Amino acid sequence: MRNNPKPQRNGSNVQSVGRAIGILELLAGEGELGVTELGRRLGVHKATASRLLSTLAERGLVERNPVSDKYRLGFGLIHLAGAALAGLDLVQQARPILEELAERTRETVNLAVLDAGSVVHVDQIAGARSVVSVSWVGRRSPVHATSNGKVLLAFLADDERDRLLAGALDRLTANTIVEPERLRAQLVEVRTRGYAQAIEELEEGLNAVAAPIRRTEGDVVAAVSVSGPAFRMRPMELPRIAQLTLDAAGAISRRLGYAERRQFLA
Repeated sequence: MRNNPKPQRNGSNVQSVGRAIGILELLAGEGELGVTELGRRLGVHKATASRLLSTLAERGLVERNPVSDKYRLGFGLIHLAGAALAGLDLVQQARPILEELAERTRETVNLAVLDAGSVVHVDQIAGARSVVSVSWVGRRSPVHATSNGKVLLAFLADDERDRLLAGALDRLTANTIVEPERLRAQLVEVRTRGYAQAIEELEEGLNAVAAPIRRTEGDVVAAVSVSGPAFRMRPMELPRIAQLTLDAAGAISRRLGYAERRQFLA
């Protein structure tokens, strides 16, 4: 007799996921339903429906109405939907400005966010002078060795930044900063001047500058960078390119509802 429980487990997991999605769809259409009714509509035992509801409730995706004892969609779904819409909104609002920045610098422009401790590239515009166009969209890169990553690190809450810098930092090139205290000092400079730079720290022969993108309350939610070959983007050229990047980041931030607070003297 062949004993192969793994496929059965995987099949069961897929079936459970399908049933959980079915519960969410039913509640979206009906508003509220009880355990017995949900089980009947899904074609499962009441106990199975109850277990699925308990799991969904733990994640905040459904909640029980204490008056009717029925279940309805939870606020956890609003969080998920808001995160998805925010990501789409960011790319849509930033795209025309990224295109303008790429046209002005003629170098590659990237839009990136912080996710699970690394930089994730969510959009890219290839510059006119790019000989080889490699898409970074969807790819991850280390926070300590990229200009985007340094921006996102610099404007994090102190405890979150400390957590990300607690482990060993990988040396990717001879220029990669792997000493935490040296990197922290550079992040202070980033917050002071408003932009970050990476000089052959991720790849040999590649330089980049980046600036922060803010939302309504001023929190940094993304970074925009310009990168190119070191022989074109020489260190002496970086401040000029950084100013163009800062201008673009400011324009995107305003599109997202951020209004810079200015202090006026009486």
